[in-house]
Amino acid sequence: MPRYTVHVRGEWLAVPCQDAQLTVGWLGREAVRRYIKNKPDNGGFASVDNVSFLVRRCNGLGLLDHEDPLEVALEDNEFVEVVIEGDAMSSDFIPSQPEGVYLYSKYREPEKYIALDGDSLTTEDLVNLGKGHYKIKLTPTAEKKVQNSREVIESIVKEKTVVYGITTGFGKFARTVIPVSKLEELQVNLVRSHSSGVGKPLIPERCRMLLALRINVLAKGYSGISLETLKQVIEVFNASCLPYVPEKGTVGASGDLAPLSHLALGLIGEGKMWSPKSGWADAKYVLAAHGLKPIVLKPKEGLALINGTQMITSLGCEAVERASAIARQADIVASLTLEVLKGTTKAFDTDIHAVRPHRGQVEVAFRFRSLLDSDHHPSEIAESHRFCDRVQDAYTLRCCPQIHGVVNDTIAFVKNIITTEINSATDNPMVFASRGETVSGGNFHGEYPAKALDYLAIGVHELAAISERRIERLCNPSLSELPAFLVAEGGLNSGFMIAHCTAAALVSENKALCHPSSVDSLSTSAATEDHVSMGGWAARKALRVIEHVEQVLAIELLAACQGIEFLRPLKTTTPLEKVYDLVRSVVRPWIKDRFMAPDIEAAHRLLIEQKVWEVAAPYIEKYRMEHIPESRPVSPTAFSLEFLHKKSTKIPESEDV
Repeated sequence: MPRYTVHVRGEWLAVPCQDAQLTVGWLGREAVRRYIKNKPDNGGFASVDNVSFLVRRCNGLGLLDHEDPLEVALEDNEFVEVVIEGDAMSSDFIPSQPEGVYLYSKYREPEKYIALDGDSLTTEDLVNLGKGHYKIKLTPTAEKKVQNSREVIESIVKEKTVVYGITTGFGKFARTVIPVSKLEELQVNLVRSHSSGVGKPLIPERCRMLLALRINVLAKGYSGISLETLKQVIEVFNASCLPYVPEKGTVGASGDLAPLSHLALGLIGEGKMWSPKSGWADAKYVLAAHGLKPIVLKPKEGLALINGTQMITSLGCEAVERASAIARQADIVASLTLEVLKGTTKAFDTDIHAVRPHRGQVEVAFRFRSLLDSDHHPSEIAESHRFCDRVQDAYTLRCCPQIHGVVNDTIAFVKNIITTEINSATDNPMVFASRGETVSGGNFHGEYPAKALDYLAIGVHELAAISERRIERLCNPSLSELPAFLVAEGGLNSGFMIAHCTAAALVSENKALCHPSSVDSLSTSAATEDHVSMGGWAARKALRVIEHVEQVLAIELLAACQGIEFLRPLKTTTPLEKVYDLVRSVVRPWIKDRFMAPDIEAAHRLLIEQKVWEVAAPYIEKYRMEHIPESRPVSPTAFSLEFLHKKSTKIPESEDV
């Protein structure tokens, strides 16, 4: 028998349907009838016949036609809302629709698994878990370690030993001993009281990353959680049931207590939860819709779920992966701009960078050579100005290896710290099964990822700062020898005039965002936690900086491709022509002014999805193989394989490269 979960004025009702031929209108009336029946005052209605209402899906908010049969309009146990005429669309029901919600209707349950052991998770793995590409299982070794640590906790409870967070209160209440009969209540109270965050909820990808990372840390076997409870958490993850986690509220010391508490709150069946099947709904209903039961916390388990740096670090994983992607694509975009501005490649000479062998600088110079070497990839544009009298270019072209290079090195440094952090135990107290005891410490302090992510924002910002100056050179006819603002009939048309202003605005905003949050600290918890990292804001603003960098480079990519239009019929190098073709597959040339924002978004999407890298990477690597003799070991500075995207496509054998 089909059943539907219906929300009416803040209440959830399970409505069975014996006849699938019944309509959406019937479902709405039946839900309102049940709502009226449950209210002492009939909810203020004389009868259900006097109620006018709309019915909409919870997932996606689509309105449903009252005349449609239920078997056509809805799936079994789908979540819907009845909105009574005169009422507002209930804000408590949809606290905030996830960004890009249209994408989640395409969600498909993954078939592949990642086995977590707490020691070998990569930043790439975590981002893929966030995207819903994998489910989770534990390794046998991890299961054994979790069981061993739980035995220590059970021994402490049995022997009534006084241990922080297990048989005592928390923070300032660490000296308050809790009776054994109230230890489970202690854990539930901890989760409820600490669920005090504010702001928009994490989007599903980020909440999924947060949950996956907490599972990885618990799998290390130093948290004292039971294997039974941990497996329940994994079942919730695998069903893509994601608690409502506000993005603001952590100071990043004693862990990310507020966001992780909201995460745990959903696991115990309280608060809000989202899944592709249900949309936002009360957690207990979402769990039930997936055949899951709320977790019943045992001693220490609430603390095990909320103590750690996983909010900072999971967002940091996304930041470092997106930074890696935009950094390598920035070299391609800048190479295209250099071609359009008829720059020289002399500044990328191997010997120049060999005498200042920073790893990033050497690699960026190599990428420029691999894309612009006319002897390898004939360029008609380069040939057209081979004998010009220009000796050297502006810094924004000439110094790309030095400026882009240190960004690459910054990313590599930060990635190392974040990778260590995602495979670290960050609880307090730590449970050491080998010693049969718990030890209080400070691994929950977020200073490591906080400092690293502040550094990442400062480093990656420079890609936008230099890109905006290159956009200026493309748009300024006195510098580019191209039509002003890259459009014909200037005056009638404004071309890239305001797109450049947008880039300037984003760069200016980044300058404020790059002020490090980790230099701040405010004493909390009655001076028990008297130094904090402010790492949550470090992570969130690093992501915002990186998004701005992507958008500025998207504008430069469009401007450079538009510049090529004025150099036709001359062609650039083969790999850069491939980049041009990619852009033109989604954005047509500007003949006259048009609505530009969708084009910027389309170019931004190419960079986010790393399409620009995918079309150029095979040429870069082919050039590498041809210019590093097999008889000579690869220099430690030739490190770009760390940055290569795994989806690089093979060049057709017939292609002239």
